[in-house]
Amino acid sequence: MQLDPPAKPHLPPRRRYRRSCAERLREELQTLAKGHADFIAHAERNWASVTFAGARHRIDLSFKGDEAVAAGEEFIAFLPEHEFSLPKRLVADATVTSVDHRIGADPRLALQVELLVLEED
Repeated sequence: MQLDPPAKPHLPPRRRYRRSCAERLREELQTLAKGHADFIAHAERNWASVTFAGARHRIDLSFKGDEAVAAGEEFIAFLPEHEFSLPKRLVADATVTSVDHRIGADPRLALQVELLVLEED
């Protein structure tokens, strides 16, 4: 007599984790910061005009130490012209809105940036 193999339990299909637009945006900013940024806060609010929809992001970053502060200074210089790669999104505006730069034995650079991210059809 031959026995049938035990039935495999029915498992739901595995779901792939999809990164949010905010997560992808932070990844891009960290790349621009050469891995030296500490993310302090991130606020997002919906934004719309007659022809476009999207979100405005406000992000607070901190850079600590000589090397990090130098990376932060480059970040400030290159942010406005950076080409972001966000699927189905376009960064229409990227601006540094606040800078607190402290020099001395423990150099620090604190930034606040605002980005307008539009949805592409």
